[in-house]
Amino acid sequence: MSKLTDVVEFRIADGYYAIDVQIAREIVEMMKITPIPRAPDYITGVTNLRGEVTNIINLSKLIGLPESVASETQKFIVLMPEVAQGSNVGIIVDDVCSVMQVDEKDVEALGEGLSSDVTEYVKGIIKMKDDPSSNSMRLIIWIDMQRVLSQIIS
Repeated sequence: MSKLTDVVEFRIADGYYAIDVQIAREIVEMMKITPIPRAPDYITGVTNLRGEVTNIINLSKLIGLPESVASETQKFIVLMPEVAQGSNVGIIVDDVCSVMQVDEKDVEALGEGLSSDVTEYVKGIIKMKDDPSSNSMRLIIWIDMQRVLSQIIS
């Protein structure tokens, strides 16, 4: 029997990405972000989320994705504090598409010949049919968010 995993699928620029749903605390509409002087470029700033200061990370800059223009559909995916060593952290995404179950048979590992810098942040490529009646596939990059954050929070 295949193993099923729940993921949150989101969009950044023209690409589709996912993270494990158990590390996502909530999805929040975009709100005012206060920049932090001299912060690394991937830290957009902080916001007040129901009385808690939450660090906002630009995932595009952090892992080298193409940047997109700010839009009305942008959101934060606020992560569980345990993932960020007790810190409140949100990542900016262009839009949240869905929460879905992924069957391990629909996930393919990245090629062995690729740089370890790439493969260490990616759990795999999820192959999702756009429409059950067609053969077109949408590829979703499954990001290992815990590993990404462990590199910057130490």
